[in-house]
Amino acid sequence: MASSSSMIRDLTKGPVISQLLRFALPLFVSNALQAVYNLVDMVVVGNFIGKAGMSAVSIGGDILHLLTFVAMGFSSAGQVIIARAVGAGRRDEIQKTIGTMFSFLLGISLAISVLCYALRDSVLRWLNTPAASEAFAMDYLVTCVCGLFFIYGYNIVSAILRGMGDSKRPFLFIAIAAVLNTALDIIFVKYLSLQVFGAALATVIGQGVSFLAAIVYLYRRRDGFGFDFKPASFRIDAPAFRRLLALGVPMAIQSAAISFSKIVLMAWVNLFDVTFSALAGVFSKVNTMCGVISQAFTTAGSTMAGQNLAAGEHKRVNQILAAILAIGLALAGTATLVMLLCPAAIYGLFTPDPDVLGAAGVLTLPIILNFYGSATRSAAFSLINGSGRPKLNLAIAIIDGVISRIGLAALLGFALGLDCFGFWMGDSLAGFMPFLIGGAFYLSGRWKELPQRS
Repeated sequence: MASSSSMIRDLTKGPVISQLLRFALPLFVSNALQAVYNLVDMVVVGNFIGKAGMSAVSIGGDILHLLTFVAMGFSSAGQVIIARAVGAGRRDEIQKTIGTMFSFLLGISLAISVLCYALRDSVLRWLNTPAASEAFAMDYLVTCVCGLFFIYGYNIVSAILRGMGDSKRPFLFIAIAAVLNTALDIIFVKYLSLQVFGAALATVIGQGVSFLAAIVYLYRRRDGFGFDFKPASFRIDAPAFRRLLALGVPMAIQSAAISFSKIVLMAWVNLFDVTFSALAGVFSKVNTMCGVISQAFTTAGSTMAGQNLAAGEHKRVNQILAAILAIGLALAGTATLVMLLCPAAIYGLFTPDPDVLGAAGVLTLPIILNFYGSATRSAAFSLINGSGRPKLNLAIAIIDGVISRIGLAALLGFALGLDCFGFWMGDSLAGFMPFLIGGAFYLSGRWKELPQRS
């Protein structure tokens, strides 16, 4: 078995920038691969089925993203708790957090799957699903809901490894899913003519294999972090559960709020024709691809900030945040040039449909704004998540996820008559709210005061 030194990585010493890049690079590639295998569904369906299939993948994908809000929120919270426990040398807390996360989150995934399946018809009706894509959307939704357990499981294992400073293995596991999903997408959709159901099935199979590979890896190295995988170890520990709830509930609400706002915007876009519903999928997928760097630096920065705050290394936290912001803005500028110089090539990747391509220019400015929103968010969330402030996360969840996104989209889209362009502009502008709130928190200096343990 691996020793503890090989499983737990100390991020409180060494050059900040090189350490950040070494930790973030595998996360970036991992997130990029995850985005690619989500993107593949849209590209394959768009090229072999058309805009009705693109609309279905867009609608089903947004619903699935909303359903993962508990996994995203609580796994992020677990990662921060584990990182802080590593920094403070509390190995017993690591073990109890792992067992609690597994039991709680996997149970929640099964409950959500059953509920969503029971409400599947109502969900598509609430979203104003275009008639042309309704059957496809149902196929995609039902199939992906059956694989929700695997998505939750992968997020748990990844949070455990990343909290202990290991960002390479999650990359390997998602690489398995990406390669498998891409191959199966082409086989199922192009050669077996399974249409949108085939794209969804390929996604579920990829996720399932990735999760099983991650579990096997973690089990074989269980002595390295003290979790024995015995049934008794999976019980929910009350103190660990309270810590997970205190940090996880605001993070889950934040994830749900943003996903909910996107669902609302999708329902508004669907009031127009299926062309704009397809464009909503393009907008979502391009932003997802552009956000992978932000997500990588947020994850790496949260772990590094969490360990360094627990160790009292405030100067290193400043250096971490400055590096994340500088790198993010430089990359956003590069992405802007690509978007302005090659818009036709980018939109043409998704579909040859002339209606969709003819209207795609409406997306360019909102997408560019999102580049910079993503760059600034990564620095803000690295500080906020790393410092473990549930009330601040809850404030961002409400302001960014609900008030700003839905409010600005309604103002620009309905009140000012900008229609779908207004919806997408409102979504992009709201993305700067975390930076404004995080900046105020940084200037207050309160991030240096770690909250008391439960």
